[in-house]
Amino acid sequence: MAAVTRPSAPSSPFLRGAQVYLRSPQRADAPVFVAAALASRRLHGRWVQAPSTVEAFHAYVARFGRRTVAVERLQHVGLLAFRHDDDALVGAFNLGDIIRGAFCSAYLGYFAFAPHAGQGYMAEGIELALRHAFSGLGLHRVEVNVQPANLRSLALAERAGFVREGYSPRYLRIAGRWRDHVRHALLVEDWRARRKARR
Repeated sequence: MAAVTRPSAPSSPFLRGAQVYLRSPQRADAPVFVAAALASRRLHGRWVQAPSTVEAFHAYVARFGRRTVAVERLQHVGLLAFRHDDDALVGAFNLGDIIRGAFCSAYLGYFAFAPHAGQGYMAEGIELALRHAFSGLGLHRVEVNVQPANLRSLALAERAGFVREGYSPRYLRIAGRWRDHVRHALLVEDWRARRKARR
């Protein structure tokens, strides 16, 4: 099982929490990521389609991996979540379609890997991802879209402070079907207020 969960490349974390750290995906992560995605097919079901081949993962890294460009030019940022204790790959967070200017917003997607779901790692990971979105990338708004029956993901978004904004019928094509999604958003002002209240 260690071969499935341990990254094959040295870690270079830049977001650290008590239980997990986040870092950019690397091509060398392909074996562990693909193994985790395949082992999580039942967990992911119709909710998400994680890259499950080396080629698909390399395409993901090309789009979401760290680039040597200015922050204001980034359009996609991927963050893999690893457990401190043993470097197990526990999940992923993706900030996509980053728009600057008057909108200053991005979409956040996330998924856990089996057998690490439901253990609190994603709750800490989403807080780290939001810190990066608002403090690191300087965004004003982050949007999350979740299928209405995906209760775990909805609960995770709401615990992180996201507020429901609406319902989008047939919003995304996943696993061959157009799926309805519930739209949530979090603004930087509300994120800062929540952080201040917890101090």
